[in-house]
Amino acid sequence: MSKTQEQWKQELDSETYKITRQAGTGAAFSGKYWDLKAAGIRNCAACGEALFMSGTKYDSGSGWPSFSAPAGDGVVGENPDQPYGMIRSEVVCKKCDSHLGHVFPDGPPETGLRDCINSASLQFDGGEAKNEEGS
Repeated sequence: MSKTQEQWKQELDSETYKITRQAGTGAAFSGKYWDLKAAGIRNCAACGEALFMSGTKYDSGSGWPSFSAPAGDGVVGENPDQPYGMIRSEVVCKKCDSHLGHVFPDGPPETGLRDCINSASLQFDGGEAKNEEGS
């Protein structure tokens, strides 16, 4: 997906633009999805790609939506990100290269990973909850 920065600015609100296109970070315990427990799909706020399913969301205590795994192979990518001596990987949407958050190796036992995602980089779709839950 190829768009100019001007096109992204016109399509996204300022907070979503700052996070997805400029690798910003939203404040902990803020945003409309940090504590959302409803069944459904969390899509990329920039391009609509399905990124995370509610069955992998858990409360990490970090203040950001946390997931133990993405919705499928190849929907997110990782880039090395080591500011200030921290070791972590940036998580990006593979379809539009939007910054989503970071992944850490301190997640639940099933994967050991915690995808810590900015609320403003997500768009919730509860309409697919029945399909996701197998109903």
